[in-house]
Amino acid sequence: MDRKATFVVLGLLGICLSLSVAHASDISYDNRAIIINGQRRIIFSGAIHYPRSTPEMWPELIRKAKEGGVDAIETYVFWDYHEPHYRQYEFSGNKDLIRFLKTIQESGLYIILRIGPYVCAEWNYGGFPMWLHNMPGIELRTDNQVYKNEMQTFTTYIVNMCKEEKLFAPQGGPIIFTQIENEYGDVSGPYGAAAKTYIEWAAKMALSQNVGVPWLMCQQKDAPQPMINTCNGFYCHTFTPNNPKSPKIWTENWVGWFKAWGGAEPHRPTEDVAYAVLRFIQTGGVLQSYYMYHGGTNFGRTSGGPFITTSYDYDAPLDEYGNLNQPKYGHLKSLHAAVKSVEQIITGSSPIAKKLGNNGLELTQFTAGNQKVCFLSNDNTTTDASIELEGSSGKFFVPAWSVSILADCNKEIFNTAKINTQTSLMVKKPNEAEDEPYQLSWSWMAEPLYDTLQGKGSFTKNQLLEQKSTTVDASDYLWYMTRVEVAGASDRVQTLRVHTTGHVLHVYVNKKLAGSQWLNGKFVFEKQINLKQGVNQISLLSATVGLKNYGSHYDLEPVGNVGGPVQLIGSANTTKDLSNNTWSYKIGLNGEHKKLYDGESHHANWISGDLAINKTMTWYKTTFKAPLGMGKGHAWVNGNSIGRFWPSYRAKTDGCSETCDYRGQYSSEKCLRYCGNPSQRWYHVPRSFLSSGENTLVLFEELGGNPSQVSFQTVTVGKACGNAYEGSTLELSCQGGHSISAIAFASFGDPRGTCGAFQKGSCDAANAVSAVEKACVGKESCTIDVSGATLGWAQCGTNVVTKRLAVEATCVQYNSYTASLKSKKH
Repeated sequence: MDRKATFVVLGLLGICLSLSVAHASDISYDNRAIIINGQRRIIFSGAIHYPRSTPEMWPELIRKAKEGGVDAIETYVFWDYHEPHYRQYEFSGNKDLIRFLKTIQESGLYIILRIGPYVCAEWNYGGFPMWLHNMPGIELRTDNQVYKNEMQTFTTYIVNMCKEEKLFAPQGGPIIFTQIENEYGDVSGPYGAAAKTYIEWAAKMALSQNVGVPWLMCQQKDAPQPMINTCNGFYCHTFTPNNPKSPKIWTENWVGWFKAWGGAEPHRPTEDVAYAVLRFIQTGGVLQSYYMYHGGTNFGRTSGGPFITTSYDYDAPLDEYGNLNQPKYGHLKSLHAAVKSVEQIITGSSPIAKKLGNNGLELTQFTAGNQKVCFLSNDNTTTDASIELEGSSGKFFVPAWSVSILADCNKEIFNTAKINTQTSLMVKKPNEAEDEPYQLSWSWMAEPLYDTLQGKGSFTKNQLLEQKSTTVDASDYLWYMTRVEVAGASDRVQTLRVHTTGHVLHVYVNKKLAGSQWLNGKFVFEKQINLKQGVNQISLLSATVGLKNYGSHYDLEPVGNVGGPVQLIGSANTTKDLSNNTWSYKIGLNGEHKKLYDGESHHANWISGDLAINKTMTWYKTTFKAPLGMGKGHAWVNGNSIGRFWPSYRAKTDGCSETCDYRGQYSSEKCLRYCGNPSQRWYHVPRSFLSSGENTLVLFEELGGNPSQVSFQTVTVGKACGNAYEGSTLELSCQGGHSISAIAFASFGDPRGTCGAFQKGSCDAANAVSAVEKACVGKESCTIDVSGATLGWAQCGTNVVTKRLAVEATCVQYNSYTASLKSKKH
């Protein structure tokens, strides 16, 4: 939940098919290749989840993935999205799975369909529909007949849909792999012996679907044959399949990490992602999938966790809006091209590996006939190496924590640490149609609390109920309301103590807010309150922020005020337990029931003028034309939810660094950015959510904020920078059809610094600036041969081993739009 904005869908260009999917395809494998119609392949796949974008975005995302060298698109199938109510299926809008798969097919790419139907994916409740949780006698993800019946029913439903549309490879379709279950081996221990019988049943059930393509089971060491067990993680080069005849497959190469409310922004360096990919291929890997290739947005209430943000950018090669995330996109594109150029040699032979000393250097040679290719890796985290190989014509410079591909074992064609791709610096600008930042005119109304603050609900129980079972996930909100009688004046000041499993609790006593509290985990609300003689009303509003999506028996983790206890503690430490009082319940907010979020409710009395700010439980509405600090709540554009917002929740102030060393093992806590800032400030508003005329934005503010600080801005490439080595070709591009307007910096020699802060080094070619200007200014993209013949001969000393070209180009472009929800100043 870190991405936000409105996306301008570019023209849907005709795409030439490079892969034939019109005729039946035979999909097989051995331990050295994926074999498609007899052709031995290394497959690069990228995850794009259809619910995390819009149908209008799909063609452009898929086109960019294809241009980036991806062979296949991988997606989960989201059970809760398609069957939100028992046997009531939904496949419209961004739930249109078949339209998404056919869009991929039209592009000529393959598909890896991960049916699951458990998905994890930082998705609400792991993708299970909540009605499943409430079925009598059910136990999820184990050898339980009630669950297995429902899992098989949904799996069969999806398979039959795809069969009817002839989407499986033997039917001439693009689906070449399917997956059943998901990362079960990591959590199966507590399920005991039933885990083994369950996974065996799942494999037989999947095979009975007769899809004609291989089935995958990720993170499942004991996957029954012929299931192919696969690896997920930041690195998978040490992974070995449980069958020596199976291909080595990496279903999730985590190119970044997700963001949580209260957390800093994770970043995984490009060099490290590339290193992980080539180490995997060097050690026999034949299929790897980037998780994510486009992360996208957790629209509505789809984020899981709890406390996972609306943005699911994931530091992916395509950012949340669908822009190229450079240099990650371009560097991986170059990697794909390099591997494809030697693909037949790699897949046609068994690798022979040998260590070169004890410094982390390893040489792996693939030989097919009279052709050969070598992978030269340096696993040392600090020490670069210069290696002279037998039969080579010189030394090869291999930076620490990098892998080189050597064509004919003699010429370097790619190194993971030598980035020759541009870096794009994104900026946000006001709506270009306005001379001044767009000023929004707001109206507002308080959330109607006339019933809940008086304890009037829709049903009662003499116990504190579990929230998700009660609401069936129809809303983030559940009211718990009870009355307590105070006899004497000495009992009027008491302490209210509420034990809750969260995630957020708002406490009202006699119609007044007594306080709010939140925590990712169990917590205790405790506060002194003033009561009156006679009957007092206590109303507790429990709010969830995404339901847990991962772990053994995660579905059984309680949410809300279930069980309590809820206690009143008197002046003499006398404790009165209210847990078994008569509690009245109401699911959701009155504003939700009245559909205030669509902006056109006829039951709303919106107030204009004298804008109420920093007011809890308040709805705000404004209109704006396309294209063009709040606390916590939910936002809608033209009735379309753009997700939860919480910009007042700031990341921790420590743990981040302005520099990031890509060398060494990556973890989600390494290379964090933007400590002390809101975990998410910008929110993606897809272009398809907007009309050409007047549009409506509705916010529900839970904690209190100021909507006058909300703005819409354009996401644009401000600078395109390159830092390429001599002997390579540098391509610069301004996305979205706009041109390079100026060259702010160019130096060929040993330039220093980073994009936006380049400086000349000890040597520089005199013609570099003019040569780059001539090649690039006025063009949307340009290519530059990084050589002395093109840029001039720089007279550098012997200490400069390899010359580099550094360029900073200025772009003028408007690509996507974003809503900014600022936090209050504290």
